[in-house]
Amino acid sequence: MSAPTTTPPTQDEHRLKRHVGSIGLLFASIGSIIGSGWLFGAMNAAQTAGPAAVVSWALGGVMILFIGLCYAELGTMFPLSGGVVRFPHIAFGSTASFVTGWITWVACLSVAPIEVEGALQYATKYAPFTEKHAVSGGATVHTLTGLGLVVAVLLMALFVVINYVGVRWFARINTILVWWKLAIITIVVVAFLFTSFHAANFTSQGFTPAGWHGVFTAIATSGIVFSFLGFRQGIELAGETDNPRRNVPLAVIGSVLATGVIYVLLQVAFIGALRPQDFANGWGSVSFTDDFGPLAAIASFLGLAWLAVLLYVDAVISPADTGLIYITVTARISHAMSRNGNAPQALSRTTDRGVPLVSMVLAFVVGLFLFLPFPSWQQLVGFITSATVLSFGSGPLVLAALRRQLPDHERTFRVPGGPVIPFLAFFSSNLIVYWTGWATNSKLFVAVLLGVVVLGITYVVHQRRAEPYDWSWRAGSWYLPWLGGLALLSWLGDYDGGIGVLHFDTAIPVILVFSAAVYWLAERVRLPSAQVEENVERTREESALEDAATA
Repeated sequence: MSAPTTTPPTQDEHRLKRHVGSIGLLFASIGSIIGSGWLFGAMNAAQTAGPAAVVSWALGGVMILFIGLCYAELGTMFPLSGGVVRFPHIAFGSTASFVTGWITWVACLSVAPIEVEGALQYATKYAPFTEKHAVSGGATVHTLTGLGLVVAVLLMALFVVINYVGVRWFARINTILVWWKLAIITIVVVAFLFTSFHAANFTSQGFTPAGWHGVFTAIATSGIVFSFLGFRQGIELAGETDNPRRNVPLAVIGSVLATGVIYVLLQVAFIGALRPQDFANGWGSVSFTDDFGPLAAIASFLGLAWLAVLLYVDAVISPADTGLIYITVTARISHAMSRNGNAPQALSRTTDRGVPLVSMVLAFVVGLFLFLPFPSWQQLVGFITSATVLSFGSGPLVLAALRRQLPDHERTFRVPGGPVIPFLAFFSSNLIVYWTGWATNSKLFVAVLLGVVVLGITYVVHQRRAEPYDWSWRAGSWYLPWLGGLALLSWLGDYDGGIGVLHFDTAIPVILVFSAAVYWLAERVRLPSAQVEENVERTREESALEDAATA
C-alpha cells in the first residue's frame, strides 16, 4: 500500500518545543478542566437532577476516567502533540484520522468561545456584556450584547498573542493561574459547607426528583462532562513534555481524579447552601437574584461579600485560562492533521518559538464565527460535550486495535483488565452522546456531514495532483455504521428532541449491543501490522527530530 506523501521534517525546520515538565503538564490538564464548567455546572445539574446531581458528577468522572485511561496508554506509546488525531492514523489510516481530526477540531474550536462567554456572563455584574433571553423550551440564557461581542473578540485575540510567545511562557503563566483556580474553588467549597448547610435539602423533595433519567441527562447536558474534558491536554501536549512516559499518565489520571473529588464536594456544598425557598417550586425552577453568576449570588445572600468578589474575579480568570489553553490545543490539532498528510502543509509550520502560528490564526478566525449561532454559554455547552466525547470515542478502538497490531510494542503504562476498560470507555462515549439528546446532536451530525464534504474535496485535490495517497478506506469503514448508528439512536431516544421510541429501560441495552458490534468491526478492519509499523516508524522519526531540535 502506498503511504501518504508527507515528508519527514528536516533538522533545520522549526519544531514544537519540549519545554513542559510533569507539573506543567498536570497543571495544563487541571487548568483546562477547571474553566467555566464549575461556575455554572452545579446550578445546572441541580436544576436537572436535584440532589442526585452529586451522583451525576461521580458517574461522569468515572466515565471520563475510563476514556482517560485509554489515552494514557496511547500517550506513552506515542508521545506526539495532537495525539487524539494522530493515534487513529497509526491504527486505521488516513480516513479515520481525517474524520477524528475534523470532529476534534470542531470540538476544540468551540471551547475558547464558550469560555469567553462564561467569563462575560459573570462580568455582567459590572457592565452589560450579556442579557437574558428566553429560548425554545422555556429555558433562559444570557446572550452576548454588542459590547460583549467586542470584548469577546479582544479576549480571543489576547489568547493568540499570549500563545505566540511560546509554550514555555504558556506553561509558566498557566501554572500560576491553576494555583489560583484551585485555591478559589477550595475556598468556595469550605465556605459554603461551614457557613450554611441545610442537610434537609437533599431529601425534602426526594433525592432523585427527576429519576435516573434526570441523573443521566445532567451528565451530558448540564456541563458535567464538559467540566472534565480538559484532561486531554496531557495527550495533546505529550510531544512537548520532557518525560512523556512519566508525565502523560500523571497528567491524565491525576487531573480527572483530583477535579472529580473537588466537583462532587462543590455540588454537595451548593445544594446544602441553598435556602428552601430557592427550590420551593421544584428543583427545575431553582433561581435567585443575579443568577447570571450563581455561585457568587449564593455567596452574597450568605453574607460572604468578600467571597462573591473573589468569584466575580475568578469568573474572568478561570475561563480565560482555559480559553488560552484551547487556542493552543486547537492549533495543535490542525498541526497534527497536517502532519498526517490530510490537511494543508501550511498548518504544520511553526515559528522559531515552536508555535504553529498559521493553525492558531485559523482557530482564532473561525472561532469568532461561533459567537453568532451560539451567543451564550448555555447554548454551546451541549454541542461541545457531544462533539468532544465523540472525538474521544475513537481512542478505545485504537487501543484495542494496537494491542493486536503491535502486541510487543513497549508500553510503560498499560490499562489493566484486558479489553474491559477500553470497551467500557467506548460504551461510555456512546451513552454520553445519546444522553445529550437529538436537539443538540442533530447540529453535531450536520457538522460531521460538513466534514464529509471537506473529506471529498481533499480527496479530489489529491487525485488531481496525482499524489500517491493511501486513504485506507476499508480500515476506516467502521466510522460509517458508528456515526450513522449514533445519529439514529439519538433520534429514536426520549432525550431532548427524540421521538421517544427508546426509553430508559431499552436504550442502555440497545446501545450496549451497538457498541459491541462497532467495537468488533473496528478490530476486524484494522490496518495490517506491517503498515502500522510503517506509520509508527514515521512517528518515531518525527519525535526524534523534535528532540534533536530542542537539544
